[in-house]
Amino acid sequence: MPRRRAPIGVLLSGGVDSAVLLCRLCASGTPVTPLYVRCGLRWEAAELHWLRRLLSALRAPSLRPLRVIDLPLRSVYGSHWSLTGRDVPGARTPDRAVYLPGRNAVLLSAAAIACVPQRVSTFALGTLKGNPFGDATPQFLRALSQALSQALGRSVRFTTPLARLSKVQVIRRAARAPLALTFSCLTPRRGYRHCGRCNKCAERRQAFRLARVDDPTSYA
Repeated sequence: MPRRRAPIGVLLSGGVDSAVLLCRLCASGTPVTPLYVRCGLRWEAAELHWLRRLLSALRAPSLRPLRVIDLPLRSVYGSHWSLTGRDVPGARTPDRAVYLPGRNAVLLSAAAIACVPQRVSTFALGTLKGNPFGDATPQFLRALSQALSQALGRSVRFTTPLARLSKVQVIRRAARAPLALTFSCLTPRRGYRHCGRCNKCAERRQAFRLARVDDPTSYA
């Protein structure tokens, strides 16, 4: 009798990277629990709208229901632009401008604490090559894994299957992923559309262009 695969939790934002990661894992037959940590950031309603549409479109037998974990950060982030909408990084800002302090530490800790009692102890995230943030490095993920394993009394593991790929490479290899149902924008417009002017929209436009793949995005 074949051995049952252990379930894996996938941290999702609704963007291209995590969507492609999700599709890969579903195609492999691995039982997948999609996870979204809602922190009160100004674009989350749009992310969840598109994420739910994406999950409905996949219809993979191994895909479990979406789990939304509420963890408000207003008292931690204070007047940060991600909450206020003021001084949102524009199209010409560097990647580091969109840094959300300690976000991976928060998301991964919340996911592990919520899911380990349900016997989900491996978590995947769509970190790509060249990610400039300290909480996306292999060293950080190993240290957090060790700390949470000790705290929760069960081995906790974080994996980044796309870490050797750029966003351009991810798009080129995403033939079966419904990229039109992905979302990555800091200032969503009416109808949950991409603004076309923020840092993330610029990154998205450029990646599709360099990949020589038609961009299915509707920009406001």
